[in-house]
Amino acid sequence: MGTLGKAREAPRKPSHGSRAAPKARLEAKSANSPFPSHPSLAQITQFRMMVSLGHLAKGASLDDLIDSCIQSFDADGNLCRSNQLLQVMLTMHRIIISSADLLQKVMTLYKEALAKNSPGLCLKICYFVRYWITEFWIMFKMDASLTNTMEEFQELVKANGEELHCRLIDTTQINARDWSRKLTQRIKSNTSKKRKVSLLFDHLEPEELSEHLTYLEFKSFRRISFSDYQNYLVNSCVKENPTMERSIALCNGISQWVQLMVLSRPTPQLRAEVFIKFIHVAQKLHQLQNFNTLMAVIGGLCHSSISRLKETSSHVPHEINKVLGEMTELLSSCRNYDNYRRAYGECTHFKIPILGVHLKDLISLYEAMPDYLEDGKVNVHKLLALYNHINELVQLQEVAPPLEANKDLVHLLTLSLDLYYTEDEIYELSYAREPRNHRAPSVFKNYDHDQDGYISQEEFEKIAASFPFSFCVMDKDREGLISRDEITAYFMRASSIYSKLGLGFPHNFQETTYLKPTFCDNCAGFLWGVIKQGYRCKDCGMNCHKQCKDLVVFECKKRAKNPAPSTESSTSVGPMPNLCSLGAKDLLHGNKYPESR
Repeated sequence: MGTLGKAREAPRKPSHGSRAAPKARLEAKSANSPFPSHPSLAQITQFRMMVSLGHLAKGASLDDLIDSCIQSFDADGNLCRSNQLLQVMLTMHRIIISSADLLQKVMTLYKEALAKNSPGLCLKICYFVRYWITEFWIMFKMDASLTNTMEEFQELVKANGEELHCRLIDTTQINARDWSRKLTQRIKSNTSKKRKVSLLFDHLEPEELSEHLTYLEFKSFRRISFSDYQNYLVNSCVKENPTMERSIALCNGISQWVQLMVLSRPTPQLRAEVFIKFIHVAQKLHQLQNFNTLMAVIGGLCHSSISRLKETSSHVPHEINKVLGEMTELLSSCRNYDNYRRAYGECTHFKIPILGVHLKDLISLYEAMPDYLEDGKVNVHKLLALYNHINELVQLQEVAPPLEANKDLVHLLTLSLDLYYTEDEIYELSYAREPRNHRAPSVFKNYDHDQDGYISQEEFEKIAASFPFSFCVMDKDREGLISRDEITAYFMRASSIYSKLGLGFPHNFQETTYLKPTFCDNCAGFLWGVIKQGYRCKDCGMNCHKQCKDLVVFECKKRAKNPAPSTESSTSVGPMPNLCSLGAKDLLHGNKYPESR
């Protein structure tokens, strides 16, 4: 506090001056946040750390940062100053330099200290390396380059005959110690896992099921270490990051399991019962503050393979649909997940965040701030901001869940979730349960007011006016009336001709990795996954699932670049919707006409 008072030039009232400054700064910083009047714990922690780092917080050269870390230790190896710089430097250094290169710089300093006959500095350097090994041992297990550089350093120290130094930088403890966290095996997709969906948990109440799902989620979440988050930042993906892969696979597995559990039931009534049960599970997950699994369950229930089941939804009570709507609103990506962030910020004690949202925040922060400042100094503020964001997630792992899990049930639930079905297979099952033409709400409902299965020639001409020319002569079975079969044949013929002529502006879909949560424009379902979640039209920007891109019924709205002026534009009433681009079957099954953009 004295340092801050000095910086503020208020030596007479250091306590008052130092208290007012943080509050003002924090309020300014949080002006654009969802909760401007309540700075987050990460913001408060970051400010305190910046104060403790003093002049280094404004930026420093890499050599200065390394030297400050080394000087944090006294001659006996004890920390003589705060370990915050050590924590930030050793966890976040890979943003600016690889671990092997950092150790190489330390090794160079050790050689220079030997040349200058500075045994005290040599000893401090070894204390620094020992701290690195002890606190961040996993780096030495996972990074082969760092391991090789460490062996070079050990050979250097051994060659100079310093036994104490050799003991300090000994890495054999990493293999000998029974570490509390075991490294996770990399997950490989196993397409042979086509097990039948287990209905073993029919007898379990929603509360018990939600507790065991939460236990699995927390077990997976707590495996993610600082190094995993750092690797994610450096690589911008979860590739070669098995713990994150496992967490994401669990979330996707739960979402898929929810869909399959609903679709496994043969009748709409039974499917509705499973749907209702999972809504109750979602409510319990919300009470447990397990937002990640809540997102997976709601995502499964809102998936287009489920939401398209009209017969099933007709058996779902209004109050259940109301709860689903509230949950969907809570997890909506609208305003950058504002509702979720508000609810999450109000939660205390045990809670599991939506990992994807916070990883997106991490990437956004990483991309928004430069690594170096204009004078070539390391942007320590960026390192601090990233560190605090990650540390806030890691600290959640220390809060035990308020539940007890039956290990046998956990094992059986894990087996039930260990399924592998493609999106296409799930859709096949969905259409097998309720075929697309099951109820066939027709376009006739807009014209066939008496519901006798016929529309007049005049009404048909209103529809056909959208086509630039006539495709066939309609047969009239009942004196000027057009039957359903006749108009179906008409649209099928129209669709075929338009396809051959290359009309209708087909979409130019490209597989895409989305950096923010995105929903399918065709089915309104969430595009799940971390990379290559869906397809985006290069011309009009439409987003959709892989299985939806061939089912899109809206024409591509691409426009020619710099179109030539038309003399008829002033009298035009606007482009007519291209009905052929909908497809004959989609027209007859109640899809809306595309609106002009």
